[in-house]
Amino acid sequence: MPAPKPSRIAHEQRIFYYALLAGLPALITALTLLWVGDYQAKQQWTFGLIMVLFWLGFSLAARERVVRPLQTMANLLTALREGDFSVRARGANRDEPLGDVMTEINMLGGVLQEQRLGALEATALLRTVMEEIDVAIFAFDGNETLRLVNRSAQELIAQPAERILGRQAKDLDLADCLTGDNTRVLTRTFPGGTGRWGMRRTSFREGGLPHSLVVIADLSQPLREEELKAWQRLVRVIGHELNNSLAPIKSIAGSLTTMLRRPERPLDWDSDMMGGLEIIEARAEGLNRFMQSYARLAKLPAPNKLPCEIGPLLRRIVLLETRTAVQLVEGPDITANIDAAQIEQVVINLMKNAVEAAPDQGQPGQPTCCVRVGWRRQAGALEIFVEDDGPGIANPQNLFVPFFTTKPSGSGIGLVLCRQIAENHGGALTLNNRDDQTGCVARLRLPA
Repeated sequence: MPAPKPSRIAHEQRIFYYALLAGLPALITALTLLWVGDYQAKQQWTFGLIMVLFWLGFSLAARERVVRPLQTMANLLTALREGDFSVRARGANRDEPLGDVMTEINMLGGVLQEQRLGALEATALLRTVMEEIDVAIFAFDGNETLRLVNRSAQELIAQPAERILGRQAKDLDLADCLTGDNTRVLTRTFPGGTGRWGMRRTSFREGGLPHSLVVIADLSQPLREEELKAWQRLVRVIGHELNNSLAPIKSIAGSLTTMLRRPERPLDWDSDMMGGLEIIEARAEGLNRFMQSYARLAKLPAPNKLPCEIGPLLRRIVLLETRTAVQLVEGPDITANIDAAQIEQVVINLMKNAVEAAPDQGQPGQPTCCVRVGWRRQAGALEIFVEDDGPGIANPQNLFVPFFTTKPSGSGIGLVLCRQIAENHGGALTLNNRDDQTGCVARLRLPA
């Protein structure tokens, strides 16, 4: 049989024993002197008992002076561990090390109390926002079990929280929201509604375990409003262009009809007839070009992305400009997945606009090169820039308005096509006036 483990002496007992040992030599010396001295037996017993009692009493007092503060600190820490931050130690001061420890524990309790109050207020605010926000919020644990749901989510599922919490995502017909792309548009029917829904999924941890947060928003009404605005803009643009073409055609056609109905025609009626027909033909041709431009804008194909070196592409594009010298600002070696033909079209259009806006070379005081094209890395992305020294952008609000142009022969779709190509590549196109001097800089940002 294994030998029993020796029992350990408690801390307070060790303190008591140390106090007894500290006073034991003095007690033995005093009792020895008392018993060998010329004293009566009654006096020896009386003084001996008094010394033993004082010895035991001071030893117990020393133990209590050490143990009682430790018990107080243990009670304070237990209260903090159990979440009771209102308990404080009395008589704590920094005049002694023990009081300094008590003061620090009291201050810790105050800090934790303030933090818990802030956390409770933040949790209450979060719950209020979740209940009032007009999007459905679901939280699933790693086993695809629903753990959190708000009011809008209950309305979407058409069931109260107490009936759906703890159920599997597949039982709620939400399993597809936990797979696939994190952000996408759903066209489906829920118990609480039918239409198009914007779904976003993200991950978070609670208690060290992974969870999934699914947010579903109804896009039907906003999309209908945007579609209505788009149709209104389209009708306004097309109506304006049609009126500009049909009004003179109608007027000239009426004038020619009136002239033909006259019994006596003027001598130059044939030249008037030819001129009127030429105007009608020109307006009809202009209307045809407008419709072709709109069809081109509406039928832009999706980009065929392939690896392409940016440097050689831009060097080839710069050589296409023959009206003026365009400076190429070299950048780092970058290969990006792009549709080279579409990006080439964008850069050519931007370079053409920059050349037309740049001041004429050869004038006194003008530099030899007014347009610069280059590329660089910018915040983890590829940025192609086209910079000029022209007068800048006078009306930036209408830059990307379809069919709006300030050029006599412009169609007003060049920049719109460029921006659409950039967005189809997952990038963006911006045009801004330069800060250092007059001129404009166009930035085409694409994923590197």
